[in-house]
Amino acid sequence: MSDKRIAICPGSFDPITLGHLNIIRRSAQIFDEVVVCVMLNATKTSPMFTIDERVGMVRRAVVRYANVRVDTAHVLLAEYARQYDNAVIVKGLRAASDFEYEFQMNLINKKINPALETMFLTASEKYTFLSSSVVREMATYGADLTGLVPSELIPEIEEKAKLWRKS
Repeated sequence: MSDKRIAICPGSFDPITLGHLNIIRRSAQIFDEVVVCVMLNATKTSPMFTIDERVGMVRRAVVRYANVRVDTAHVLLAEYARQYDNAVIVKGLRAASDFEYEFQMNLINKKINPALETMFLTASEKYTFLSSSVVREMATYGADLTGLVPSELIPEIEEKAKLWRKS
C-alpha cells in the first residue's frame, strides 16, 4: 500500500477550460500526484474533439505541473479508481446544481467502490460561469476565447470549431 496521496480529476474536457485548470492546479497543491482522467461521457453526444485530441490538449495544458499526469478511461470512474491505493476523486463545483449532480455521482461511485472518496472544490469566482459547452458555443460563433481556455490551445479550438460548424 502506497503512502502517496493521489487525486483523480475526471472529466470529458471537451475542451479543457481555465476553470478545469484551476481545479487541477489546486489539487496539485494538496495531493502528491494528480491524474487527470479524460473520460467518455455517454450522456454527451457530438463531442467537438476526439478522446485523443482531448488527451493531447490536456497534456499540453498541464505540462507546467510536475505532479500531474494525464490518462484516459473507457470504464466507470469507480472501476478506474481501483488501480490506485486510497485515491480521491476531486470534482469542481460551480453552483448548487453541480453539487446535486456530483453528490448523486458520489453515492453511485461509493456503491460500486466503497473505498472511494470524493472531495469537492468550489470553483474560483471568476470561473463559476465557465463550462466546456459555453466554450464550444462561443468558438462556434467565432467569439474571443481569451481568458476562457489556455492561450496555447485557442488556435486549435478555433480551427476545430470552424470544421464542427460546417458539419
